[in-house]
Amino acid sequence: MRAPRALVRGWGELSEGLRIALGTLASHRLRSLLTTLGIVIGVTTVIAIVAIVQGLDASFEAQVSNLGTNSVYVQKYKWVTRTDEWYLMRNRQPITLAQERAVERESRLALAVSPMVFTRATARRDGREVQDVTTVGVGPGYLQAAGGALVAGRFFVESDVDLDRPLVVVGAEVVDLLFPGAPATSALGQRLLVAGRPFTVVGVLERKGRFLGMNMDQRLLVPFGTFGRLFGMKRSIGIAVAAPPGKVNETEDELTGIMRRARHVPPGKPDDFSINRQEQLLKIYQGLTTALYGVAIGIGLITLVVGGIGIMNIMMVSVHERTREIGVRRALGARRRTILFQFVLEASVVAALGGAVGTALGLAAAQLIALTTPLAAAVTPSAVALGLGFSATVGLVFGSWPAWRAAHLDPVEALRWE
Repeated sequence: MRAPRALVRGWGELSEGLRIALGTLASHRLRSLLTTLGIVIGVTTVIAIVAIVQGLDASFEAQVSNLGTNSVYVQKYKWVTRTDEWYLMRNRQPITLAQERAVERESRLALAVSPMVFTRATARRDGREVQDVTTVGVGPGYLQAAGGALVAGRFFVESDVDLDRPLVVVGAEVVDLLFPGAPATSALGQRLLVAGRPFTVVGVLERKGRFLGMNMDQRLLVPFGTFGRLFGMKRSIGIAVAAPPGKVNETEDELTGIMRRARHVPPGKPDDFSINRQEQLLKIYQGLTTALYGVAIGIGLITLVVGGIGIMNIMMVSVHERTREIGVRRALGARRRTILFQFVLEASVVAALGGAVGTALGLAAAQLIALTTPLAAAVTPSAVALGLGFSATVGLVFGSWPAWRAAHLDPVEALRWE
């Protein structure tokens, strides 16, 4: 079956246009290089910044997931506050163990509930020590409520908390520092001094990395009652709650009602406690990165416009130099749309080459930054599509006017051109 005549003609015009465009670029290498330089710089800037921001997004989301995807935290303070809010929150009454017990007793949605209270202590063993270790008093439901897992040993049970047993679950980095070169299982059953008191290691936490500058692996978990006996309880506690998947909002509403009753908050008065979850941090972070995306795209667009003006200028020069050629082609039967298509295609090829080079350089720059700095970078298809799409648009927009001028030259006047 023969292909339609229009399709054959279109394919012929495309292949001929590409051949002429590439031949023109090859015959003016330096001019082509300088023309594409603006496009290369613009696309490189956009790709590098977008790749870095996307890498930071992925890294931040992975870190935030350490707080528990479905975890809700009832605490005295918000995680992120303004100065005026902090002064108001510091006057709030502490959250008490009785209120945590009320949540355990009354919540119908919570899958797990645990108190948590923080301090810092020094851990020692056989002449080695780790200072300022985050030490947390927790209940048996803490791992499920706050998210986490063990790589060795067991977690606390009810009797450990009720009997104030001197047991400790240690973070991965604490094991690295106090048991250098030994596997995690070697720490089980060993004795540590925590704030000068002996504790027996019963479990080792999985490695989590860092979160907002905090080392999540340099921590100790002890039974809540043991914490109170060792460090005292004249402090506000937090309540970690595991919500059912897809019901975080409903769980938050339920906790609000329970806490208002437990803290005797009158109707019409604002809450004198905060309910925190990872989505709040993600929203704040996404707001910051949205602004960064806008700045990056703005810078890239300005550079691309400059590069587009360069393409338009060079294409106008090309039309001027090839006026007689255009006249000959028109005299031999070339249609206006064929001339128009050829020059638009030539501008698009210039922009596409600049976009391809800029994309490669941008991704290379992002990877170099990721290797040499703490910043992360992620190479995603959307970043590549963004760079190529920008450059293609520039070629079409800024190449249209010179192409229109070429297509509408008078054939007789063009043939007389010297």
